[in-house]
Amino acid sequence: MWLSPEEVLVANALWVTERANPFFVLQRRRGHGKGGGLTGLLVGTLDVVLDSSARVAPYRILHQTQDSQVYWTVACGSSRREITKHWEWLENNLLQTLSIFDSEEDITTFVKGKIHGIIAEENKNLQPQGDEDPGKFKEAELKMRKQFGMPEGEKLVNYYSCSYWKGRVPRQGWLYLTVNHLCFYSFLLGKEVSLVVQWVDITRLEKNATLLFPESIRVDTRDQELFFSMFLNIGETFKLMEQLANLAMRQLLDSEGFLEDKALPRPIRPHRNISALKRDLDARAKNECYRATFRLPRDERLDGHTSCTLWTPFNKLHIPGQMFISNNYICFASKEEDACHLIIPLREVTIVEKADSSSVLPSPLSISTKSKMTFLFANLKDRDFLVQRISDFLQKTPSKQPGSIGSRKASVVDPSTESSPAPQEVSEQPASPASPLSSRQSFCAQEVPTSSQGLLKLFQKNSPMEDLGAKGAKEKMKEESWHIHFFEYGRGVCMYRTAKTRALVLKGIPESLRGELWLLFSGAWNEMVTHPGYYAELVEKSTGKYSLATEEIERDLHRSMPEHPAFQNELGIAALRRVLTAYAFRNPTIGYCQAMNIVTSVLLLYGSEEEAFWLLVALCERMLPDYYNTRVVGALVDQGIFEELTRDFLPQLSEKMQDLGVISSISLSWFLTLFLSVMPFESAVVIVDCFFYEGIKVILQVALAVLDANMEQLLGCSDEGEAMTMLGRYLDNVVNKQSVSPPIPHLHALLTSGDDPPAEVDIFELLKVSYEKFSSLRAEDIEQMRFKQRLKVIQSLEDTAKRSVVRAIPVDIGFSIEELEDLYMVFKAKHLASQYWGCSRTVASRRDPSLPYLEQYRIDASQFRELFASLTPWACGSHTPVLAGRMFRLLDKNKDSLINFKEFVTGMSGMYHGDLTEKLKVLYKLHLPPALSPEEAESALEAARYFTEDSSSEEALPQEEQEGSGSEERGEEKGTSSPDYRHYLRMWAKEKEAQKETIKDLPKMNQEQFIELCKTLYNMFSEDPMEQDLYHAIATVASLLLRIGEVGKKFSARTGRKPRDCATEEDEPPAPEPHQDAARELQPPAAGDPQAKAGGDTHLGKAPQESQVVVEAGSGEGQGSPSQLLSDDETKDDMSMSSYSVVSMGSLQCEDLADDTVLVGGEACSPTAHIGGTVDTDWCISFEQILASILTESVLVNFFEKRVDIGLKIKDQKKVERQFSTASDHEQPGVSG
Repeated sequence: MWLSPEEVLVANALWVTERANPFFVLQRRRGHGKGGGLTGLLVGTLDVVLDSSARVAPYRILHQTQDSQVYWTVACGSSRREITKHWEWLENNLLQTLSIFDSEEDITTFVKGKIHGIIAEENKNLQPQGDEDPGKFKEAELKMRKQFGMPEGEKLVNYYSCSYWKGRVPRQGWLYLTVNHLCFYSFLLGKEVSLVVQWVDITRLEKNATLLFPESIRVDTRDQELFFSMFLNIGETFKLMEQLANLAMRQLLDSEGFLEDKALPRPIRPHRNISALKRDLDARAKNECYRATFRLPRDERLDGHTSCTLWTPFNKLHIPGQMFISNNYICFASKEEDACHLIIPLREVTIVEKADSSSVLPSPLSISTKSKMTFLFANLKDRDFLVQRISDFLQKTPSKQPGSIGSRKASVVDPSTESSPAPQEVSEQPASPASPLSSRQSFCAQEVPTSSQGLLKLFQKNSPMEDLGAKGAKEKMKEESWHIHFFEYGRGVCMYRTAKTRALVLKGIPESLRGELWLLFSGAWNEMVTHPGYYAELVEKSTGKYSLATEEIERDLHRSMPEHPAFQNELGIAALRRVLTAYAFRNPTIGYCQAMNIVTSVLLLYGSEEEAFWLLVALCERMLPDYYNTRVVGALVDQGIFEELTRDFLPQLSEKMQDLGVISSISLSWFLTLFLSVMPFESAVVIVDCFFYEGIKVILQVALAVLDANMEQLLGCSDEGEAMTMLGRYLDNVVNKQSVSPPIPHLHALLTSGDDPPAEVDIFELLKVSYEKFSSLRAEDIEQMRFKQRLKVIQSLEDTAKRSVVRAIPVDIGFSIEELEDLYMVFKAKHLASQYWGCSRTVASRRDPSLPYLEQYRIDASQFRELFASLTPWACGSHTPVLAGRMFRLLDKNKDSLINFKEFVTGMSGMYHGDLTEKLKVLYKLHLPPALSPEEAESALEAARYFTEDSSSEEALPQEEQEGSGSEERGEEKGTSSPDYRHYLRMWAKEKEAQKETIKDLPKMNQEQFIELCKTLYNMFSEDPMEQDLYHAIATVASLLLRIGEVGKKFSARTGRKPRDCATEEDEPPAPEPHQDAARELQPPAAGDPQAKAGGDTHLGKAPQESQVVVEAGSGEGQGSPSQLLSDDETKDDMSMSSYSVVSMGSLQCEDLADDTVLVGGEACSPTAHIGGTVDTDWCISFEQILASILTESVLVNFFEKRVDIGLKIKDQKKVERQFSTASDHEQPGVSG
């Protein structure tokens, strides 16, 4: 490629001149190409260690003038061909012109100008990529692609210099982190190490330091451990690796590929050596952290953050911290974790005002909200820019009342905001049941009481607090303390959240405020306010719709807190049904999962239906990520964290718990239902209070406190059952003595109560202990642990899926378990690759994790073609893609242009396993519809008509299937589920039927299809060691078969039928009975002979006699008396001799054979077969006749019975497409170059 001219002072150090003329020199890097010796090795090593561009471009052209000592680089190349092209262009276009100039300076100026012009012209032709990656980075990306053979679509994120430890020896080289792979390359004194590991194959990724390795990063896959160290910035590298591995796990989990975030602001000038992707990933990480800290909606994007101070009126202090600004929120987090958190939605802002600076209060900014709260920030670095950004976002914020945005960078209050105080107050009183938001609901036409208030208010007897004595007084005190808190710290979204708030939550939220505070702390309130009417719309859409989720919901409705009076009648049940169905409709990937019913029923007790819905959204999509999907991945991840924490905090108990296997049993029920299913309701609700404020940390703390409290008894347990019973009884007796609700009998408690009930445990005491002993847990640490566990959990689920799929493959497929597992990995890699780079792929090829394991990974025709080419034992050179296309159409039974693993393996097995007959049957089917596509046939209409009425068990069934499934889908929409089962029964019946297929079920082949089959066979033999013998054999067989077809046609014409009747009659299912009987009588020997041949009895002398029986069986089926054919068979020897001589005279060149030889045979047999090159459509031949003819040639029999090891093919496939391999580590000893 042409380079902008740069000065080179020492032209010959490390380079060898290969060509020269008065103005230019072409040089090769030492150590590249042949020879090089020790100097070459040293130069190669230097290039890798110093990341020299010569590693990617070992050739260059320099411009020089005779008297000057300075050289200028004008071009470089990765291959001799590329550099020669540039050299020739220079010689042809510039040499003549340059000799005209007098001054050397003019020559250099002209050359530089010319080269700059060429580069500008090239750049003009290139489409603008939209990326602004720096030059150095692009060079590294090019180097990565060349080194590891990656396609254009594979984007480099970053690259780092480091050492890879091979044994005890560190290899210095470069680590390239791409979107889908981790690659490492090192070349030291002739030893080359090249690694490619897919992120989706990584099972463990951690940063550790041992005596053997200094601070290093450990990367494990299923079959190897890799250690990298000596990074300049190990923290940054590890963080990036974590992010990329996380994206890969996300892809395995729900098929989301990596998409570059186009909405990110582009930098004014590109950062040196930082790619757009790296910035993108950094921004993602910051966004996730920001949203998690302040519990904001999932589409919120951080715009920027700056350090500042916030004036807190409750303690009269300026608290230092960070201000964060995004599209819809201004947030503040203090440096001290618990000092103060603040969230100001821009929809609430009325005035943004720059106050006067002073020495005490430098560059202050005051923000006022509709609820009459004013927040004072100071010490802002770039206040004007900040105000501008806030003002921009304010203008984009949709306002409900005209003029609710009071300020456009101005400090003047808009009068219209003053004149409408009522709605403003309402918007800040989330618990007010008469808020306009809930009264606007359309689905409440029937005035459902649950649309405006929680079930608890509807079902609790309105007894005044005074009647409840001490408990009532305590509840009143709690309410009072919260009201004082609201007065001091504000109420609603803009409340100052401090350590005091947490302390109040820990003491228990009063019943009357619970719904309101849950909405605030979970962030559900923000989503509810910004999506008015959304829930009502969902309810309307989902009512009456039937799906698997609705069926499961109906089944579980009456199991949701049946002990609570609110769910012992239709009002509560109907509300629960609506909320769960609406959520399943909103998020079909989760749909409905067990345990959601229990959690939702509690949410409904304290809030209206809409509030419960948005709380459920916050829970499933943000606070408990991946908990409620089909494989409860999130809960399994947190279970792993719980095991890890048990090891850290309760080491003496950890081993015992492992032996008993208790953790996996307890954690799922504890975590999925937030203790609601295992503790008395009024106690568990207190834990839910803390959970909405603190997140998963509380659940883990309480779980640890429960184990800690029962340590002695657990150490004494002998089995899992005993431990579970003991823990169950302990939890049943966790009581809330302050609860004002009438106690609800806990079902679990009724089942596990023993003779001596254990002592009661106060829930507030348990919480206090959990905070005292285990409060060192931090949200960031939990996220870090979640990542580590997610790798483990998802990879173990993938292994389970692999085992399930392999088990689902029928035993008669012929591959061993190991081979099937290897094939599965290759198949899965091909599917995933389409998601990496196949942006144009159909949506259908995206993976749906809710499908059965077997259907999750599927590939399309182009991917199958690639796999077929590398794995098939029938290599056909340039004809292979055609054959692959036919095989794909044959396997794609449901015509959705995708095949699953089972279908793929069935196709492979047909070529690898089974006897000669089975393999030929597969080959035969590949040359009939549906495998042979109409485009491939010249007379497409003839062929299609010929096979329309075909009654083979394979062809007829799919059409019935399609009709059946169509009517079933219609039935399903009406809400009936029975056809579903019938459909599957029919499918199973069809599978069984297909196995009974015999030779006589195969339809006949017309001349055109037969010629296609011969072409395939010729191509198949082209690379075989026995090539000549095979060509002779197939020429003989083809000539014989063409002759047989001719004789059959004449005979059928002579018996008084029209010639074309041959096609239609044989295709009708009820053939005349005598023929069928004849066929049946003759069938056993026909089927038996090839078996005998497969057994190894391949004497040529025996073959013709055997074949006669087979030929009779085939021809007797639809073409009358076998005696006619016998006479034909007797003439076989003369016929085959003549065709043999014709073929051997024709010099036997591969290209010619494909078309000519077959036709020579054809013409020799029948001059009338081809009139003007057209194909004879009346001619036809059966599979038995083809089989019998092939059995006469031992060389053909041996070819098809030869065993091929698929294991070697799989290994080669991994080598060829290294980017798809799980990991490859090639060390090439000896001198490089």
